[in-house]
Amino acid sequence: MLLKKRLFKLFFILIILCIFFINGIYFYAKLKPKLDIKNVNSFFLYDINSELYFQGSNGKEWVYLKDISDNLIKTTINIEDKRFYEHHGFDILRIGKALINNLKSGKIVEGASTITQQYAKNLYLNFDKTLKRKMNELWYTIQIETHYSKDEILEGYLNTINYGHGVYGIKNASQFYFNKDPIDLSLKEACILANIPKSPNNYSPINNYELSINRCNKTLKMMLDDKVINEEEYEDAINEEIIIYGKKEKINLTTLMYYEDAVFKELKTLPGIPNTYLTTGGLKIYTNLDINAQTILEENINNIIKNDNLEVNSIMMNPSDSGIIALIGGRDYNKSQYNRALSSYRQVGSTMKPILYYTALENGFTASSSFISEKTTFYLSNDKKYSPQNYGDVYGNKAISMAEAIAVSDNVYAVKTHLFLGEDAMINTAYKMGIKTKLEEIPSLPLGTNALNIIEITNAYATLANEGVYNEPYLIKKVCDMNGNVLYEHKNKQETVLNNDYVYILNNLLSLTYDYDLIDYAYPTNVSIKALLSNKYAIKSGSTTTDNWIIGFNKNVVTSIWIGNDDNSKLEDNDYKYVKKIWANTMEKFLKDKDNSWYEKPKNVIGVFVNPITGEIADENTKKRKLLYYIKGTEPTYIQNVFDEAK
Repeated sequence: MLLKKRLFKLFFILIILCIFFINGIYFYAKLKPKLDIKNVNSFFLYDINSELYFQGSNGKEWVYLKDISDNLIKTTINIEDKRFYEHHGFDILRIGKALINNLKSGKIVEGASTITQQYAKNLYLNFDKTLKRKMNELWYTIQIETHYSKDEILEGYLNTINYGHGVYGIKNASQFYFNKDPIDLSLKEACILANIPKSPNNYSPINNYELSINRCNKTLKMMLDDKVINEEEYEDAINEEIIIYGKKEKINLTTLMYYEDAVFKELKTLPGIPNTYLTTGGLKIYTNLDINAQTILEENINNIIKNDNLEVNSIMMNPSDSGIIALIGGRDYNKSQYNRALSSYRQVGSTMKPILYYTALENGFTASSSFISEKTTFYLSNDKKYSPQNYGDVYGNKAISMAEAIAVSDNVYAVKTHLFLGEDAMINTAYKMGIKTKLEEIPSLPLGTNALNIIEITNAYATLANEGVYNEPYLIKKVCDMNGNVLYEHKNKQETVLNNDYVYILNNLLSLTYDYDLIDYAYPTNVSIKALLSNKYAIKSGSTTTDNWIIGFNKNVVTSIWIGNDDNSKLEDNDYKYVKKIWANTMEKFLKDKDNSWYEKPKNVIGVFVNPITGEIADENTKKRKLLYYIKGTEPTYIQNVFDEAK
């Protein structure tokens, strides 16, 4: 009995101490300077011309609580925090209930964050699950509660919450989803919007209309049961017909959020950027985005692809510094937020071959070096065999030049070159050019069997487009706080990794992939878009049963496009016809008013007229003549070609 009394006394003392401690924390928070929450949690994204193209959270779109429909206010409170006006930042009863339910289920099935806690969480630039960030979030919750009224907190929350599709704040959300001001929202419209922050991808009526409506109807029933609305309001809302607007007033590109996602991912990696908006007062982020390029790319994708099931992944890059000027991670961000440009790794097919052929040029091959194109089985170590096939199982059955092999994308020639050089040679070149993924020493490597990310393969081509000079790819040029102080500025770290003599030769060879003069036992792989091109380009396409690629460039821009299915299912025959036309139309329109001069020939390079099929020097009887380029002293003569497997 005495022990029970002592335990009860001790428990009582602990409770008193806890009360004093908690009150002390709130009192200390009251003495601290008032957090300027209305002028923080803003971010502004600017394009390559320093024009604002995206504004997040508050700023000019701030709307006062009196100008927000009571339907939205009461629905938000009922969904997010029923005791909002009763607690002081933390709902102890709700925390206890959630703890019990989570313990019963053995996993987290219920949260207990209040509106104030969520608002405090939104003051962070990222949601890293660290103890330090969580403790700071709790501290900011207390500070907000001690310095602001409940109406001010709710107003700030509604103006900064994420409503999906790159839409922040209730004014932007009301206009985007329903083309209305927040004061004019009906009960059902308000209910739909109030549910979105719980899971923006799932509960957006654009992404999942039926799921959004079902969720709304359940919420309305809950509000009826809680006597927040009456029977008549409930019936009217249930029966209301909803029309989704789904447009932004300024830039209405459905792919732009893929670029923005990539920007915010890069932002987290930059030095000098504080962890919270409270430190920065908001951010101004200056990017490489070219709205014109993004628009042209999206329009061509939408206009040309007829198979709605296909997905797309595309990058446009400035080769002079590897700045990413356009990025598309999928057909429509409203339907799929999976950013393939950041996260997808796919087999790149024959777009890998230019890396091989640069390596060959650097190791003594020339545009005239020949191997026999024929059905071949390679006998490897450990009694293994490898039998690559050309497209359509078509072979020249004769010696062909490197120029012809590149133009028609001869797989046998590529594998022979790869094995002749040694399987590590091409890999070393790839790493120098910007490939980050580990590559396997296998005979099929030049045929693109190694899965790569689109940014790294595009940047490898940018190294060729930049005449052998490598840059790290990037999206963000500069980051400033709201007072204009520069927090971060990108600095190019250029490195010459390739010999420009060989790069010039290779770039000209890649321009033969759409040249009629290279038609022989097979057609040049990109001859179908010849009529669409008015400029000179270096191009390489590639395909597997599941992936279709094209990457090409000139001095102004590198553009890469991938088409395929997310589940790696096989492409249909018609699916292969889209990617080249998208690329050609995009490049031509983007470069329409730009200076498109080709590369200047290096002093150590000489041009010679040859038969491009055989690589032999041309004479007066040669029917097919083409100007190919060579390092001085390696050009073919009437006496001897440099290397010929057939002789």
